[in-house]
Amino acid sequence: MLQRFERNISILGRSPRTFDNYSRHIAAMALHFGCLPTELDEDQIKDYLYLLQQRSKTPSQTYFKHTVYGLRFLLKGEGLPYSHLHLPAIKKDKKLPTVLSKQEVWQMLMHCHLLKHKILIGLLYGCGLRCMEVRSIGLQDIDFDRKILHIRQGKGCKDRMVPLSEHLIRGLKKYVAAEHPQQWLFNGSPNGRAGGDFDSRYSQRGVQWAVNRIAKDAGIKKEVSVHTLRHSYACHLLEDGMNIVTLQELMGHANIETTMEYLHLCQLDDRKMFSPPDTLFAQCAPSTR
Repeated sequence: MLQRFERNISILGRSPRTFDNYSRHIAAMALHFGCLPTELDEDQIKDYLYLLQQRSKTPSQTYFKHTVYGLRFLLKGEGLPYSHLHLPAIKKDKKLPTVLSKQEVWQMLMHCHLLKHKILIGLLYGCGLRCMEVRSIGLQDIDFDRKILHIRQGKGCKDRMVPLSEHLIRGLKKYVAAEHPQQWLFNGSPNGRAGGDFDSRYSQRGVQWAVNRIAKDAGIKKEVSVHTLRHSYACHLLEDGMNIVTLQELMGHANIETTMEYLHLCQLDDRKMFSPPDTLFAQCAPSTR
């Protein structure tokens, strides 16, 4: 069953990480009951999902969601309908993402004590990269002459090209000259050279730690993650006049609807919002002359 599950996930175009994630959750359920998930009845499934809900300490209940998603894939691969286990519908979160102001991004750059971290923040924000994408940058992916970064096999196994800022190019050249990376731009060791293991990439946890640490040092009170810099990239480009179709291409979104969600976060000239007291005081407050 596990082999079929891996095959079906691959055929549907999902990544090996998706298989690893979903299979771990399904395996946990199989171990809990001592049988295959397809042998369980509706009440057992509900009991298990309820148990996961009670254990979850995060608002998103990620473990709960991934268990349901994994079961859906499993049922589909085994030729069974979703109604076989009466799986619950998963509501999508409607929360708007956090976006930094340009001043806040500048503050983060100014509080990077290591050149490696400054280039990391610069690429995450300046190219709108996901965590895996910034970790997977190879030296061959950087075209200084054409001022382009080639992002290979991003989400959905798609390649794309994004422009590199002149400021980033200067920083990248300085970083490469100082650190001498061999395969990956960001090596896994703390200073990029220790231990001589040039084939290991900067870890996901390492990238997340660096972003959180720098945001805290910069005095930013918002909840900042790696993806916050990507959201900020999208909003700032729209506010600077980029059209939504070009932004979709740069972000690597499969659907324009995903990109259009950023319109709710941006302050565009033709749809800028304001508060009623702004006009109230301007029109009704007595003159101070």
